[in-house]
Amino acid sequence: MNITFLGETGSYPEGTTALDVIGARDPGLRKSALAAKLDGELVSLSAPIGPGDHELEILTFAEDEGRKTLRHSASHVLAQAVLHLIPDAKLAIGPAIENGFYYDFDVDEPFTPEFLTRVEKEMKKIIKKNDRIERFTLSRDEAIAFCEQAGQPYKVELIRDLPEDSVISFYRQGDFTDLCAGPHLPSTGKVKAFKLTSAAGAYWRGDEHNKMLQRIYGTAFTEKEELDAYLTRLEEAKKRDHRRLGRELDLYAMMDEGPGFPFFFPKGMILRNLLEDYWRKIHTENGYEEIKTPIILSRALWERSGHWDHYKDNMYTTKIDEQDFAIKPMNCPGGILVYKRRLWSYRDLPCRSGELGLVHRHELSGALHGLMRVRCFTQDDAHIFMTPEQIKDEIKGVYRLIDEVYSVFGFKYHIELSTRPENSIGTEEMWTLATEGLQGALDELNVPYVVNEGDGAFYGPKIDFHLEDSIGRTWQCGTIQLDMNLPERFDLTYTGADGEKHRPVMIHRVVFGSIERFIGILTEHFAGAFPLWLSPVQARIMTITNRADEAAEQVCLELKAAGLRVETDTRNEKIGFKIREANVQKIPYMLVLGDKEAESGCVAVRSRREGDLGTMSLEDLLEKMLKEEREKAR
Repeated sequence: MNITFLGETGSYPEGTTALDVIGARDPGLRKSALAAKLDGELVSLSAPIGPGDHELEILTFAEDEGRKTLRHSASHVLAQAVLHLIPDAKLAIGPAIENGFYYDFDVDEPFTPEFLTRVEKEMKKIIKKNDRIERFTLSRDEAIAFCEQAGQPYKVELIRDLPEDSVISFYRQGDFTDLCAGPHLPSTGKVKAFKLTSAAGAYWRGDEHNKMLQRIYGTAFTEKEELDAYLTRLEEAKKRDHRRLGRELDLYAMMDEGPGFPFFFPKGMILRNLLEDYWRKIHTENGYEEIKTPIILSRALWERSGHWDHYKDNMYTTKIDEQDFAIKPMNCPGGILVYKRRLWSYRDLPCRSGELGLVHRHELSGALHGLMRVRCFTQDDAHIFMTPEQIKDEIKGVYRLIDEVYSVFGFKYHIELSTRPENSIGTEEMWTLATEGLQGALDELNVPYVVNEGDGAFYGPKIDFHLEDSIGRTWQCGTIQLDMNLPERFDLTYTGADGEKHRPVMIHRVVFGSIERFIGILTEHFAGAFPLWLSPVQARIMTITNRADEAAEQVCLELKAAGLRVETDTRNEKIGFKIREANVQKIPYMLVLGDKEAESGCVAVRSRREGDLGTMSLEDLLEKMLKEEREKAR
């Protein structure tokens, strides 16, 4: 058989493996190789290659599939180690995930940090043995019998859900065998640098009605240096955890009385209102008109939009006058009713409307995570209705607006364009027009982007913006989606130049995505040290002696009169203590007044960004702070 590898074709005997090809052509690649693609299909390096002509590609840790193969194999080593320590543990699933892996177990007691240490020690023993990882297959009935004999009911359930004629694969390493589609590393010894990071509860199959299992999370890399760097980032992320900072800075919190429903405190409301004020300002400048639609709307509307049939399990419902109603999970249908209130001409379009709309979604309790995943949140939705000819220009306008917003906060980002999926609606002609509109706009803007073939929404293609924060994590926030479904469902029209009725094109787009989640991201991005324009308290005035209290109050009044957010600290405490406390609260400016400053009318200034600035006149300080606020300096 012939195998093409690294651009050259060679002849090999049947049963050759990817490892054999590497050994013959590029032995130096053996160390970094983790998996392979044979004719585009992901396979293990040790899998025998059948007859015929083939193309072979080797995957390393640099490729996503290579990383997943390493981490999936690490999850099997984890499961093997747990079975060594708890022989009667029941195995659930253990996939590779972004930045790591996990495995779920049914055990009698929750896992402790001490137990994870024991598991890591056992995993190192397994890795040192370097057992071969071998694949074998069974028929459906044989696989069920095999797992029943092993006392693994969750595996039996998974197999029963597969089609009757499925050939089911298992992977064996030493004394451990697991149901798995693969692929895997050639041997356990290839799992080098790993770390178990945490344990948590997780419902079987993510369903809160099922049994709570115990999940162990971990990660794995090919080099210890990479693992150490990742663990350092994890520690930094813990320091920046918005849930902890929200309470410490008295901004917001989640409470047991309202799981998934955030509480915002006075300082948190200042931050939130500043973001909303900025949102309103930039949207007004870009030709949007603000609207407000009801939180509760009738079942008939949600049936027409399709949500009642396809999203009802995530909606909160109620009855009013014996009729079914639902709390809105999305703002779009309400925005459409606003459009339908009048007749439109092509001369009126585009119509741009924006809404800071509160929506509610019934998320599973296990999925909730601070402000990042909640049950009620404010979406900064905007809907644009336009003619097909206006698509490209409107997309360019939305891109520029989103780019301007993210630049203000110092976010880098990358863009992904998702195209028509298999379950799409609409004509080929409309999809082509919509996709070319999105792609053409990005090309004309000379913006780099990645195409995700077939990953669009069923109703239209979309552009997603993935933000990168200050420690390298990415967050999907902004999105631009073209919709060919709702205009059809709601019979939206405009009168064209020909005097006939036409269907408008609809854009859904968000910039923040969710105000709550964006605040969580900002909190972690800035580690709670918000830039001056966003800081709930911009300056704290601290006195050294009570003789300066009167002067401090006068300074406070003058700064507040200029529109700054200021507070005083005249407690009978040492000035060092007051400064340390202001530092903990991450206040941008600390103004110190003693007898000398009180007499001269000046203040000693310390900036969080620039350090000790010495003594300044109130006039110079005001000019500096107002300029920093006006320029939204970071």
